[in-house]
Amino acid sequence: MFRILNIFLFSFFFLTVVQAQSPKREFRGAWIATVSNIDWPSKPGLPAIEQQQQFIQLLDGLKALGCNAVIAQIRPVCDAFYVSKIEPWSRYLTGRQGEAPFPYYDPLVFMIEETHKRNMEFHAWFNPFRALMDSRQNMNPPNHVTRVHKDWIINYGGISIIDPGIPEAREYVINVITDVVKRYDIDAVHLDDYFYPYKVPGVTLTGDTKTYIKYGEGLSKDDWRRNNVSLFISLLNTSIKNIKPYVKLGISPFGVWRNKSKDPEGSETKGGQTNYDDLYADVMLWMQKGWIDYLMPQLYWEHAHRAVPFGVLMPWWYGHCFSRHVYYGLGIYKMVGARSGPWASVNELLWQMRDIRGQCPNSGYAFFSASSFDKIRQPIKDSLKQNYGKYPALIPPMVWLDSIAPAAPALKVTQEGNTTVLTWQESNPAKEPLRYVVYRFINNEHINLERNDRIISIQQGNHFTDPDATHFRQCTYVVTALDRLWNESIRSGRSGAILFGSLYLHRLDTDHIVR
Repeated sequence: MFRILNIFLFSFFFLTVVQAQSPKREFRGAWIATVSNIDWPSKPGLPAIEQQQQFIQLLDGLKALGCNAVIAQIRPVCDAFYVSKIEPWSRYLTGRQGEAPFPYYDPLVFMIEETHKRNMEFHAWFNPFRALMDSRQNMNPPNHVTRVHKDWIINYGGISIIDPGIPEAREYVINVITDVVKRYDIDAVHLDDYFYPYKVPGVTLTGDTKTYIKYGEGLSKDDWRRNNVSLFISLLNTSIKNIKPYVKLGISPFGVWRNKSKDPEGSETKGGQTNYDDLYADVMLWMQKGWIDYLMPQLYWEHAHRAVPFGVLMPWWYGHCFSRHVYYGLGIYKMVGARSGPWASVNELLWQMRDIRGQCPNSGYAFFSASSFDKIRQPIKDSLKQNYGKYPALIPPMVWLDSIAPAAPALKVTQEGNTTVLTWQESNPAKEPLRYVVYRFINNEHINLERNDRIISIQQGNHFTDPDATHFRQCTYVVTALDRLWNESIRSGRSGAILFGSLYLHRLDTDHIVR
Protein backbone atom coordinates (compact mmCIF):
# COMPACT_ATOMS: atom_id res chain seq x y z
CA MET A 1 0.00 0.00 0.00
CA PHE A 2 2.78 2.42 0.99
CA ARG A 3 4.73 1.51 -2.15
CA ILE A 4 1.74 2.38 -4.35
CA LEU A 5 1.23 5.63 -2.44
CA ASN A 6 4.91 6.56 -2.86
CA ILE A 7 4.79 5.88 -6.58
CA PHE A 8 1.67 8.03 -6.87
CA LEU A 9 3.22 10.90 -4.93
CA PHE A 10 6.46 10.63 -6.92
CA SER A 11 4.56 10.76 -10.21
CA PHE A 12 2.37 13.65 -9.06
CA PHE A 13 5.41 15.62 -7.92
CA PHE A 14 7.20 15.29 -11.22
CA LEU A 15 4.11 15.95 -13.31
CA THR A 16 3.43 19.11 -11.32
CA VAL A 17 7.00 20.41 -11.50
CA VAL A 18 7.46 19.71 -15.20
CA GLN A 19 4.19 21.43 -16.03
CA ALA A 20 5.00 24.43 -13.84
CA GLN A 21 8.41 24.87 -15.40
CA SER A 22 7.19 24.66 -19.00
CA PRO A 23 9.16 27.47 -20.67
CA LYS A 24 8.15 29.64 -23.59
CA ARG A 25 11.43 28.92 -25.40
CA GLU A 26 12.29 25.25 -25.76
CA PHE A 27 13.40 22.93 -28.56
CA ARG A 28 11.07 19.92 -28.65
CA GLY A 29 11.89 17.42 -31.34
CA ALA A 30 11.86 13.79 -32.35
CA TRP A 31 13.99 11.75 -34.71
CA ILE A 32 12.24 9.98 -37.58
CA ALA A 33 14.63 7.19 -38.58
CA THR A 34 14.33 5.63 -42.01
CA VAL A 35 17.28 3.22 -41.93
CA SER A 36 15.95 -0.33 -41.69
CA ASN A 37 12.48 1.29 -41.60
CA ILE A 38 12.79 2.00 -37.88
CA ASP A 39 10.14 4.75 -37.95
CA TRP A 40 9.10 5.51 -41.51
CA PRO A 41 7.91 4.11 -43.83
CA SER A 42 6.77 1.09 -41.82
CA LYS A 43 8.16 -1.15 -44.54
CA PRO A 44 9.83 -0.58 -47.92
CA GLY A 45 7.91 -0.42 -51.16
CA LEU A 46 4.59 0.89 -49.89
CA PRO A 47 2.46 2.88 -52.36
CA ALA A 48 3.19 6.60 -52.23
CA ILE A 49 -0.18 7.48 -50.71
CA GLU A 50 0.37 5.04 -47.84
CA GLN A 51 3.84 6.46 -47.19
CA GLN A 52 2.36 9.94 -47.04
CA GLN A 53 -0.46 8.90 -44.72
CA GLN A 54 2.02 7.28 -42.34
CA PHE A 55 4.21 10.38 -42.24
CA ILE A 56 1.23 12.62 -41.55
CA GLN A 57 0.18 10.31 -38.73
CA LEU A 58 3.67 10.56 -37.21
CA LEU A 59 3.64 14.35 -37.49
CA ASP A 60 0.20 14.69 -35.95
CA GLY A 61 1.20 12.46 -33.05
CA LEU A 62 4.36 14.47 -32.38
CA LYS A 63 2.49 17.76 -32.69
CA ALA A 64 -0.01 16.53 -30.10
CA LEU A 65 2.92 15.87 -27.75
CA GLY A 66 4.06 19.47 -28.12
CA CYS A 67 6.92 18.95 -30.57
CA ASN A 68 8.02 21.93 -32.63
CA ALA A 69 10.64 20.15 -34.78
CA VAL A 70 11.28 16.85 -36.51
CA ILE A 71 14.63 15.37 -37.45
CA ALA A 72 13.97 13.20 -40.49
CA GLN A 73 16.60 10.86 -41.89
CA ILE A 74 16.83 11.51 -45.63
CA ARG A 75 20.21 9.86 -46.40
CA PRO A 76 20.76 6.65 -44.40
CA VAL A 77 23.52 4.94 -46.45
CA CYS A 78 24.62 7.20 -49.30
CA ASP A 79 21.14 7.00 -50.78
CA ALA A 80 18.26 9.43 -51.04
CA PHE A 81 14.72 9.99 -49.80
CA TYR A 82 14.51 12.81 -52.35
CA VAL A 83 15.13 13.51 -56.02
CA SER A 84 18.90 13.39 -56.53
CA LYS A 85 21.24 13.33 -59.50
CA ILE A 86 24.10 12.29 -57.22
CA GLU A 87 22.84 9.31 -55.24
CA PRO A 88 20.19 6.63 -55.87
CA TRP A 89 16.74 6.32 -54.35
CA SER A 90 16.78 4.46 -51.03
CA ARG A 91 15.55 0.88 -50.87
CA TYR A 92 14.09 1.67 -47.46
CA LEU A 93 11.64 3.88 -49.35
CA THR A 94 10.88 1.89 -52.47
CA GLY A 95 12.07 -1.66 -51.75
CA ARG A 96 14.83 -1.52 -54.32
CA GLN A 97 17.89 0.67 -54.29
CA GLY A 98 17.74 3.16 -57.18
CA GLU A 99 14.03 2.71 -57.89
CA ALA A 100 11.75 5.76 -57.68
CA PRO A 101 8.56 5.78 -55.57
CA PHE A 102 5.29 4.86 -57.25
CA PRO A 103 3.20 6.80 -57.99
CA TYR A 104 6.06 9.22 -58.43
CA TYR A 105 6.52 12.06 -55.94
CA ASP A 106 9.34 13.80 -54.12
CA PRO A 107 9.13 12.63 -50.48
CA LEU A 108 11.32 15.46 -49.20
CA VAL A 109 9.09 18.17 -50.69
CA PHE A 110 6.12 16.41 -49.15
CA MET A 111 7.74 16.01 -45.72
CA ILE A 112 8.88 19.63 -45.55
CA GLU A 113 5.50 21.02 -46.63
CA GLU A 114 3.58 18.90 -44.13
CA THR A 115 6.00 19.78 -41.33
CA HIS A 116 5.84 23.50 -42.07
CA LYS A 117 2.02 23.38 -42.24
CA ARG A 118 2.16 22.45 -38.57
CA ASN A 119 4.61 25.29 -37.84
CA MET A 120 7.35 22.83 -36.96
CA GLU A 121 10.97 22.96 -38.10
CA PHE A 122 12.30 20.35 -40.51
CA HIS A 123 15.84 19.17 -39.79
CA ALA A 124 17.24 17.09 -42.66
CA TRP A 125 19.23 14.23 -41.12
CA PHE A 126 22.23 12.91 -43.06
CA ASN A 127 24.57 10.04 -42.24
CA PRO A 128 27.71 11.62 -43.68
CA PHE A 129 30.07 8.68 -44.16
CA ARG A 130 28.12 5.42 -43.73
CA ALA A 131 27.89 3.69 -47.13
CA LEU A 132 26.64 0.15 -46.45
CA MET A 133 24.82 -1.32 -43.47
CA ASP A 134 26.26 -4.74 -44.39
CA SER A 135 29.67 -4.70 -46.05
CA ARG A 136 29.03 -8.21 -47.42
CA GLN A 137 25.99 -7.14 -49.44
CA ASN A 138 25.97 -4.36 -51.98
CA MET A 139 22.56 -4.02 -53.60
CA ASN A 140 23.34 -0.62 -55.10
CA PRO A 141 23.17 0.36 -58.78
CA PRO A 142 26.35 1.21 -60.73
CA ASN A 143 26.18 4.93 -59.88
CA HIS A 144 26.45 4.37 -56.12
CA VAL A 145 29.58 5.72 -54.47
CA THR A 146 30.62 2.24 -53.32
CA ARG A 147 30.90 1.18 -56.97
CA VAL A 148 32.15 4.40 -58.54
CA HIS A 149 34.82 5.06 -55.89
CA LYS A 150 35.79 1.69 -54.48
CA ASP A 151 39.08 3.20 -53.32
CA TRP A 152 37.17 5.48 -50.93
CA ILE A 153 35.48 2.64 -49.04
CA ILE A 154 36.58 1.22 -45.68
CA ASN A 155 35.05 -2.03 -44.40
CA TYR A 156 35.03 -2.37 -40.63
CA GLY A 157 32.83 -4.03 -38.05
CA GLY A 158 30.47 -5.39 -40.70
CA ILE A 159 29.66 -1.99 -42.23
CA SER A 160 31.26 0.14 -44.96
CA ILE A 161 32.09 3.82 -44.68
CA ILE A 162 33.50 6.51 -46.92
CA ASP A 163 37.07 7.26 -45.83
CA PRO A 164 36.98 10.72 -44.16
CA GLY A 165 40.72 11.12 -44.76
CA ILE A 166 40.39 11.51 -48.54
CA PRO A 167 39.82 15.19 -49.45
CA GLU A 168 37.79 14.33 -52.56
CA ALA A 169 35.57 12.03 -50.49
CA ARG A 170 34.86 14.76 -47.96
CA GLU A 171 34.06 17.14 -50.80
CA TYR A 172 31.68 14.56 -52.27
CA VAL A 173 29.69 14.32 -49.03
CA ILE A 174 29.57 18.11 -48.71
CA ASN A 175 28.28 18.37 -52.29
CA VAL A 176 25.52 15.87 -51.50
CA ILE A 177 24.40 17.86 -48.47
CA THR A 178 24.64 21.32 -50.04
CA ASP A 179 22.66 20.06 -53.04
CA VAL A 180 19.75 19.58 -50.62
CA VAL A 181 20.36 22.96 -48.97
CA LYS A 182 20.15 24.66 -52.37
CA ARG A 183 17.02 22.92 -53.63
CA TYR A 184 14.86 22.33 -50.56
CA ASP A 185 13.34 24.56 -47.89
CA ILE A 186 14.94 22.81 -44.91
CA ASP A 187 15.52 24.57 -41.58
CA ALA A 188 18.63 22.66 -40.55
CA VAL A 189 21.20 20.08 -41.58
CA HIS A 190 21.50 17.41 -38.91
CA LEU A 191 24.34 14.88 -38.61
CA ASP A 192 24.38 11.97 -36.21
CA ASP A 193 27.31 10.26 -34.47
CA TYR A 194 28.65 8.22 -37.39
CA PHE A 195 31.99 9.70 -38.45
CA TYR A 196 34.65 7.05 -37.98
CA PRO A 197 32.97 3.77 -36.96
CA TYR A 198 32.40 2.62 -33.40
CA LYS A 199 35.28 0.43 -32.28
CA VAL A 200 34.86 -3.33 -32.22
CA PRO A 201 36.73 -5.02 -29.33
CA GLY A 202 39.88 -6.71 -30.54
CA VAL A 203 39.58 -5.36 -34.09
CA THR A 204 41.86 -2.51 -35.24
CA LEU A 205 40.73 -0.08 -37.92
CA THR A 206 43.36 -0.39 -40.66
CA GLY A 207 41.40 0.37 -43.82
CA ASP A 208 42.69 3.94 -44.00
CA THR A 209 46.40 3.10 -43.68
CA LYS A 210 47.22 4.06 -47.28
CA THR A 211 45.27 7.28 -46.89
CA TYR A 212 47.21 8.11 -43.72
CA ILE A 213 50.54 7.51 -45.43
CA LYS A 214 49.50 9.85 -48.24
CA TYR A 215 47.89 12.64 -46.22
CA GLY A 216 49.12 12.22 -42.63
CA GLU A 217 51.59 15.12 -42.79
CA GLY A 218 53.43 14.08 -39.63
CA LEU A 219 50.39 13.92 -37.34
CA SER A 220 49.69 10.90 -35.19
CA LYS A 221 47.00 8.72 -36.73
CA ASP A 222 44.49 9.66 -34.03
CA ASP A 223 45.11 13.39 -34.44
CA TRP A 224 44.99 13.03 -38.22
CA ARG A 225 41.62 11.30 -38.05
CA ARG A 226 40.23 13.98 -35.74
CA ASN A 227 41.55 16.66 -38.07
CA ASN A 228 39.85 15.00 -41.05
CA VAL A 229 36.45 15.18 -39.38
CA SER A 230 37.06 18.73 -38.14
CA LEU A 231 38.01 19.87 -41.66
CA PHE A 232 34.80 18.32 -42.93
CA ILE A 233 32.63 20.05 -40.31
CA SER A 234 34.29 23.43 -40.83
CA LEU A 235 33.90 23.37 -44.60
CA LEU A 236 30.36 22.01 -44.40
CA ASN A 237 29.26 24.85 -42.13
CA THR A 238 30.86 27.47 -44.36
CA SER A 239 29.27 25.92 -47.45
CA ILE A 240 25.81 25.85 -45.88
CA LYS A 241 25.99 29.43 -44.64
CA ASN A 242 27.24 30.68 -48.02
CA ILE A 243 24.11 29.26 -49.63
CA LYS A 244 21.49 30.01 -46.96
CA PRO A 245 22.79 31.79 -43.85
CA TYR A 246 19.69 30.85 -41.87
CA VAL A 247 20.06 27.08 -42.28
CA LYS A 248 21.33 25.62 -39.02
CA LEU A 249 23.93 22.90 -38.63
CA GLY A 250 23.31 20.52 -35.76
CA ILE A 251 25.13 17.40 -34.66
CA SER A 252 23.98 14.61 -32.38
CA PRO A 253 27.13 13.04 -30.97
CA PHE A 254 27.59 10.06 -28.70
CA GLY A 255 26.80 11.03 -25.12
CA VAL A 256 30.38 11.19 -23.76
CA TRP A 257 33.03 13.55 -25.12
CA ARG A 258 35.92 12.26 -22.96
CA ASN A 259 36.16 10.66 -19.55
CA LYS A 260 37.84 12.74 -16.87
CA SER A 261 40.34 9.91 -16.36
CA LYS A 262 41.82 10.86 -19.74
CA ASP A 263 41.24 14.62 -19.75
CA PRO A 264 40.67 17.08 -16.88
CA GLU A 265 37.96 18.74 -19.00
CA GLY A 266 36.12 15.46 -19.42
CA SER A 267 33.07 14.27 -17.52
CA GLU A 268 33.04 12.16 -14.36
CA THR A 269 32.01 9.09 -16.33
CA LYS A 270 33.35 5.71 -17.36
CA GLY A 271 32.24 5.63 -20.96
CA GLY A 272 33.49 2.57 -22.82
CA GLN A 273 33.78 4.66 -25.99
CA THR A 274 34.01 8.42 -26.42
CA ASN A 275 33.68 10.93 -29.20
CA TYR A 276 37.22 12.24 -28.98
CA ASP A 277 39.17 9.02 -28.45
CA ASP A 278 37.16 6.46 -30.41
CA LEU A 279 34.96 8.22 -32.98
CA TYR A 280 37.57 10.94 -33.65
CA ALA A 281 34.94 13.64 -33.29
CA ASP A 282 36.29 16.66 -31.40
CA VAL A 283 32.88 18.19 -30.86
CA MET A 284 34.19 20.63 -28.23
CA LEU A 285 36.49 22.18 -30.84
CA TRP A 286 33.58 22.57 -33.24
CA MET A 287 31.54 24.40 -30.63
CA GLN A 288 34.45 26.64 -29.62
CA LYS A 289 35.09 27.59 -33.24
CA GLY A 290 31.41 28.26 -33.95
CA TRP A 291 31.29 25.67 -36.73
CA ILE A 292 28.00 24.23 -35.53
CA ASP A 293 24.83 25.83 -34.24
CA TYR A 294 23.65 23.15 -31.85
CA LEU A 295 24.75 19.92 -30.24
CA MET A 296 22.29 17.21 -29.29
CA PRO A 297 24.24 14.59 -27.31
CA GLN A 298 22.54 11.23 -27.14
CA LEU A 299 21.89 10.81 -23.42
CA TYR A 300 19.96 7.56 -23.49
CA TRP A 301 20.91 6.60 -19.94
CA GLU A 302 19.08 6.94 -16.66
CA HIS A 303 20.14 9.06 -13.69
CA ALA A 304 21.37 6.03 -11.77
CA HIS A 305 23.48 4.51 -14.55
CA ARG A 306 26.75 3.28 -13.06
CA ALA A 307 29.07 4.36 -15.85
CA VAL A 308 27.34 7.24 -17.65
CA PRO A 309 24.67 8.79 -15.39
CA PHE A 310 22.33 11.31 -16.96
CA GLY A 311 22.64 13.63 -13.96
CA VAL A 312 26.40 13.98 -14.56
CA LEU A 313 26.39 14.28 -18.34
CA MET A 314 23.51 16.75 -18.77
CA PRO A 315 25.12 19.64 -16.85
CA TRP A 316 28.55 18.79 -18.25
CA TRP A 317 27.40 19.30 -21.83
CA TYR A 318 25.54 22.49 -20.96
CA GLY A 319 28.65 23.83 -19.25
CA HIS A 320 30.62 23.32 -22.46
CA CYS A 321 28.21 24.96 -24.92
CA PHE A 322 30.52 27.92 -25.77
CA SER A 323 27.54 30.20 -26.46
CA ARG A 324 25.95 27.71 -28.84
CA HIS A 325 22.82 25.69 -28.14
CA VAL A 326 22.80 22.31 -26.46
CA TYR A 327 19.71 20.11 -26.66
CA TYR A 328 19.46 16.56 -25.37
CA GLY A 329 18.57 13.28 -27.03
CA LEU A 330 16.27 11.26 -24.75
CA GLY A 331 15.83 7.49 -25.14
CA ILE A 332 12.09 7.05 -25.32
CA TYR A 333 12.75 3.74 -27.12
CA LYS A 334 13.88 2.24 -23.80
CA MET A 335 10.32 2.47 -22.53
CA VAL A 336 9.02 0.16 -25.27
CA GLY A 337 8.10 -3.12 -23.60
CA ALA A 338 9.75 -2.17 -20.29
CA ARG A 339 8.07 -3.89 -17.35
CA SER A 340 10.67 -3.22 -14.67
CA GLY A 341 13.58 -0.90 -13.96
CA PRO A 342 13.88 2.85 -14.47
CA TRP A 343 12.15 2.88 -17.87
CA ALA A 344 9.05 0.95 -16.85
CA SER A 345 7.20 4.17 -15.99
CA VAL A 346 7.25 7.77 -17.11
CA ASN A 347 9.10 8.94 -14.01
CA GLU A 348 12.68 8.72 -15.30
CA LEU A 349 11.81 10.57 -18.49
CA LEU A 350 9.97 13.33 -16.65
CA TRP A 351 12.87 13.60 -14.21
CA GLN A 352 15.21 14.21 -17.15
CA MET A 353 12.86 16.77 -18.64
CA ARG A 354 12.55 18.55 -15.32
CA ASP A 355 16.34 18.72 -14.95
CA ILE A 356 16.81 20.12 -18.44
CA ARG A 357 14.11 22.74 -17.91
CA GLY A 358 15.36 23.68 -14.47
CA GLN A 359 19.10 23.79 -15.17
CA CYS A 360 19.50 24.60 -18.87
CA PRO A 361 17.71 27.76 -20.08
CA ASN A 362 17.06 28.02 -23.83
CA SER A 363 17.66 24.31 -24.22
CA GLY A 364 15.38 21.42 -25.10
CA TYR A 365 15.29 17.79 -26.13
CA ALA A 366 14.47 15.33 -28.85
CA PHE A 367 13.07 11.83 -28.52
CA PHE A 368 14.55 8.78 -30.14
CA SER A 369 12.51 7.84 -31.89
CA ALA A 370 9.12 8.80 -33.28
CA SER A 371 7.46 5.41 -33.70
CA SER A 372 8.28 4.48 -30.10
CA PHE A 373 5.26 6.52 -29.06
CA ASP A 374 3.04 4.02 -30.86
CA LYS A 375 4.55 1.17 -28.83
CA ILE A 376 4.54 2.50 -25.28
CA ARG A 377 1.60 2.24 -22.91
CA GLN A 378 -1.16 4.82 -23.12
CA PRO A 379 -0.76 6.23 -19.57
CA ILE A 380 2.81 7.19 -20.45
CA LYS A 381 1.69 9.03 -23.56
CA ASP A 382 -1.10 10.72 -21.66
CA SER A 383 1.37 11.98 -19.06
CA LEU A 384 3.62 13.38 -21.77
CA LYS A 385 0.74 15.07 -23.57
CA GLN A 386 -0.50 16.76 -20.41
CA ASN A 387 2.86 17.86 -19.08
CA TYR A 388 5.32 17.92 -21.94
CA GLY A 389 3.01 19.25 -24.63
CA LYS A 390 0.22 20.99 -22.79
CA TYR A 391 1.53 24.45 -23.64
CA PRO A 392 3.29 25.36 -26.91
CA ALA A 393 6.91 26.50 -27.04
CA LEU A 394 8.90 28.62 -29.48
CA ILE A 395 12.29 27.34 -30.59
CA PRO A 396 15.13 29.31 -28.95
CA PRO A 397 16.53 31.91 -31.37
CA MET A 398 20.15 31.74 -32.54
CA VAL A 399 21.34 35.33 -32.27
CA TRP A 400 24.64 34.61 -34.04
CA LEU A 401 22.63 33.77 -37.16
CA ASP A 402 20.06 36.57 -36.89
CA SER A 403 18.92 38.75 -34.00
CA ILE A 404 16.69 41.18 -35.90
CA ALA A 405 13.01 40.62 -35.24
CA PRO A 406 10.36 41.33 -37.87
CA ALA A 407 8.08 44.33 -37.68
CA ALA A 408 5.03 44.02 -35.46
CA PRO A 409 1.74 43.44 -37.28
CA ALA A 410 -1.18 45.86 -36.92
CA LEU A 411 -4.08 44.09 -35.25
CA LYS A 412 -7.81 44.56 -35.69
CA VAL A 413 -10.38 42.76 -33.53
CA THR A 414 -14.06 42.54 -34.49
CA GLN A 415 -17.12 40.79 -33.20
CA GLU A 416 -19.19 38.70 -35.60
CA GLY A 417 -22.14 37.54 -33.57
CA ASN A 418 -20.74 35.54 -30.67
CA THR A 419 -17.41 35.03 -32.43
CA THR A 420 -14.28 37.14 -32.00
CA VAL A 421 -12.26 37.58 -35.20
CA LEU A 422 -8.66 38.80 -35.30
CA THR A 423 -7.04 40.08 -38.50
CA TRP A 424 -3.74 41.83 -39.02
CA GLN A 425 -1.54 43.19 -41.74
CA GLU A 426 1.24 40.73 -42.53
CA SER A 427 4.71 42.05 -41.77
CA ASN A 428 7.28 42.12 -44.59
CA PRO A 429 5.39 39.53 -46.69
CA ALA A 430 7.86 39.81 -49.57
CA LYS A 431 10.98 39.34 -47.44
CA GLU A 432 10.33 35.92 -45.88
CA PRO A 433 7.40 33.80 -44.77
CA LEU A 434 6.39 34.63 -41.21
CA ARG A 435 4.59 32.86 -38.42
CA TYR A 436 2.36 34.62 -35.95
CA VAL A 437 1.72 34.02 -32.26
CA VAL A 438 -1.73 34.76 -30.87
CA TYR A 439 -2.00 35.37 -27.13
CA ARG A 440 -5.19 35.71 -25.13
CA PHE A 441 -5.35 37.29 -21.66
CA ILE A 442 -8.58 37.18 -19.73
CA ASN A 443 -10.44 39.32 -17.20
CA ASN A 444 -7.96 42.21 -16.95
CA GLU A 445 -5.01 39.99 -16.08
CA HIS A 446 -1.52 41.42 -16.58
CA ILE A 447 -0.11 40.97 -20.08
CA ASN A 448 3.03 38.85 -19.86
CA LEU A 449 4.32 37.52 -23.17
CA GLU A 450 6.54 35.00 -21.39
CA ARG A 451 3.42 33.04 -20.44
CA ASN A 452 3.18 30.33 -23.05
CA ASP A 453 0.02 29.10 -21.34
CA ARG A 454 -1.62 32.17 -22.86
CA ILE A 455 -0.64 31.25 -26.42
CA ILE A 456 -3.72 30.03 -28.26
CA SER A 457 -2.23 29.76 -31.75
CA ILE A 458 1.10 29.66 -33.59
CA GLN A 459 0.19 29.95 -37.24
CA GLN A 460 0.75 31.19 -40.74
CA GLY A 461 -1.70 33.63 -42.26
CA ASN A 462 -3.26 36.80 -40.87
CA HIS A 463 -6.65 35.64 -39.64
CA PHE A 464 -7.71 33.94 -36.42
CA THR A 465 -11.16 33.17 -35.08
CA ASP A 466 -11.51 32.59 -31.34
CA PRO A 467 -14.55 30.40 -30.70
CA ASP A 468 -13.90 30.38 -26.95
CA ALA A 469 -13.99 34.11 -26.29
CA THR A 470 -17.54 33.97 -24.95
CA HIS A 471 -16.36 31.70 -22.14
CA PHE A 472 -14.68 34.68 -20.48
CA ARG A 473 -15.94 37.99 -19.15
CA GLN A 474 -13.21 39.89 -21.02
CA CYS A 475 -10.43 39.00 -23.47
CA THR A 476 -7.37 41.02 -24.41
CA TYR A 477 -5.46 39.79 -27.45
CA VAL A 478 -1.82 40.06 -28.44
CA VAL A 479 -0.37 39.01 -31.78
CA THR A 480 3.36 38.95 -32.56
CA ALA A 481 5.31 38.07 -35.69
CA LEU A 482 8.05 35.42 -35.86
CA ASP A 483 10.70 35.18 -38.55
CA ARG A 484 12.03 31.80 -39.63
CA LEU A 485 14.68 31.85 -36.91
CA TRP A 486 11.99 32.47 -34.25
CA ASN A 487 12.86 36.09 -33.48
CA GLU A 488 9.68 37.65 -32.09
CA SER A 489 8.42 41.14 -32.91
CA ILE A 490 7.82 43.91 -30.39
CA ARG A 491 4.46 45.55 -29.75
CA SER A 492 3.23 48.14 -32.21
CA GLY A 493 1.91 51.58 -31.24
CA ARG A 494 -1.43 53.34 -31.40
CA SER A 495 -3.51 53.43 -34.52
CA GLY A 496 -6.67 55.50 -34.47
CA ALA A 497 -9.04 54.48 -31.70
CA ILE A 498 -7.35 51.11 -31.10
CA LEU A 499 -4.20 50.32 -29.14
CA PHE A 500 -2.30 47.58 -30.94
CA GLY A 501 0.25 45.91 -28.82
CA SER A 502 2.37 43.35 -30.51
CA LEU A 503 -0.26 43.38 -30.03
CA TYR A 504 -2.33 43.82 -27.14
CA LEU A 505 -5.61 45.19 -28.25
CA HIS A 506 -8.55 46.80 -26.62
CA ARG A 507 -10.48 49.90 -27.55
CA LEU A 508 -9.45 53.00 -25.66
CA ASP A 509 -13.09 53.27 -24.63
CA THR A 510 -13.26 50.54 -21.98
CA ASP A 511 -16.89 49.86 -22.86
CA HIS A 512 -15.59 48.24 -26.05
CA ILE A 513 -13.14 45.83 -24.55
CA VAL A 514 -13.62 42.51 -26.26
CA ARG A 515 -15.81 40.42 -23.97
